[in-house]
Amino acid sequence: MSDLLARLRNTDIAARLGCDHPAIAEWTASGTAFAASSERLETRYYQAVSELLDCIKPTDVTGPILHEGGVYHGCWLESTGTINTELMARFLPSTASETYSAFAMHQRDDGLIPYKLAASGPAFAQIQLVTPLARCVWNHYALSARDRAFLSRMYAAMSRYDDWLTKYRDTRKTGGVEAFCTYDTGHDLSARFWHVPDSPFGNDPTRYDPDNPILPFVAPDLTANIACQRFYLARIATELGEPAQPWRDKAEASLKALFEQCYDAKDDFFYDRDRNGQLVRVQSDVLLRVLACEVGDDAFFAKALRRYLLNTSKFFAKYPFTSMALDDPRFDPNFGQNSWSGPSNFLSIIRAAHAFEHHGRHVELTWAQQPILAALFAMETFPQTLSPFTGAAGYTTGYSPSILALLDMVERLCGILPRPEGTLWFTGLVPREIIHKHVDHHTAYRRKVDGHTFELLNDGKTATVFRDGEQLYAFPHGIRLVTDRSGNLTGAIGMVARMVTGVVETPTGPLPIEAGPNEVLALHHGVLVPVRAPDLVTPHHG
Repeated sequence: MSDLLARLRNTDIAARLGCDHPAIAEWTASGTAFAASSERLETRYYQAVSELLDCIKPTDVTGPILHEGGVYHGCWLESTGTINTELMARFLPSTASETYSAFAMHQRDDGLIPYKLAASGPAFAQIQLVTPLARCVWNHYALSARDRAFLSRMYAAMSRYDDWLTKYRDTRKTGGVEAFCTYDTGHDLSARFWHVPDSPFGNDPTRYDPDNPILPFVAPDLTANIACQRFYLARIATELGEPAQPWRDKAEASLKALFEQCYDAKDDFFYDRDRNGQLVRVQSDVLLRVLACEVGDDAFFAKALRRYLLNTSKFFAKYPFTSMALDDPRFDPNFGQNSWSGPSNFLSIIRAAHAFEHHGRHVELTWAQQPILAALFAMETFPQTLSPFTGAAGYTTGYSPSILALLDMVERLCGILPRPEGTLWFTGLVPREIIHKHVDHHTAYRRKVDGHTFELLNDGKTATVFRDGEQLYAFPHGIRLVTDRSGNLTGAIGMVARMVTGVVETPTGPLPIEAGPNEVLALHHGVLVPVRAPDLVTPHHG
């Protein structure tokens, strides 16, 4: 047994964290632990866990829920109550249920869900939507105990909210969803909303300034959000025995409006359309937001990668993804404030994973995550923003999206990741330094699933999986093994930009493997056979 594995097995989480937060028991129940050949990496990991726990606290009107952290006192629907909690749910499922349920609990009588749960109560001044709530709720339901009462309660609340949005946020009857102000999308200081007020008219989410010459906008990210929301509501309806087709029909109508109103085929980009019918031609992370809502097929996503997301003159900075295209004259790299007009934001980073993985672009995602993870390990704090050029920490500290970014990327790159479809990912990569000398950090990771304790040891050459203390698999670096929740092998994915050949050592003997980048293999009759061919989009430079 390696020293690293021994250290992992001897880790006392409570002692390592040095605190007595009530959620430690739930974290310990997940079995999640991390060890690394670098003391710095290991220390930062447990700093992240500790600061995440600091972000979990009650408000005057809720039990303990996740808070945004930093200068943001409360729980925001666009982030804390959706993507942040979706990531946290893998470690702290009961806290996730409490956080989601709090939004339904404080829904207004007319159907509006609060955009924020402040320390003193719910707030309703705007809508502030980005990640679809229904997707997060479904993934949490699928990963946890499949609590039908929870799912039914959330379904009812989200259905009523859909009615509210239909009534109040389609004043132009385009079928899209309208932004009345900057805060509706959380795009503070973005050039996208120059000459648009921060808040709705009279701080009333049903009104926009009638004297503003360009409002309301048919907003691509809001419209895509509702399209995706409706597709997941159809899935939830099926699970609950409710009619699903009406939701699918509404989702398709939203998609139609998105492309009719907001898509520019020449630019292959989504823009707001103002009240005069003009497109607001500002290239921002709206594109990534739309794609994270599962808009477009694999070919559409590949085109977006080539032209924008992996383009170093657009969004693929050294530390991606920028909130504004790098070649836009309005790009502002100032990362010392809450800005969506240039710097890379950790919310964009944690939202990106779903877009890439939905289209099988696992390798390309690692190119974005490795430098961000290296930057996080080098920092002292957990900020909202970072410099896209140097990776330096930016605005605020103790910010839950960056805390969760570190925990999530460790699990995706070199850990054990439970998936909503009932599988486990064991990824044979290691965190890599990207500045100065080449260093691959060896890691060990642990997690409990359905009564089994799984461990993954990565030494940069071989990845070794253990189940309940006994070796289960060994496989080459650059491969992701896919198993069911009991650890039975079902397939593999190529995780690097080259062909990986070797064998997977299994309890029944060696299994030859050959996988190219993003190639998907499935286990059939004892043989790993290709079910998706290798494919790779390389970075572009203008």
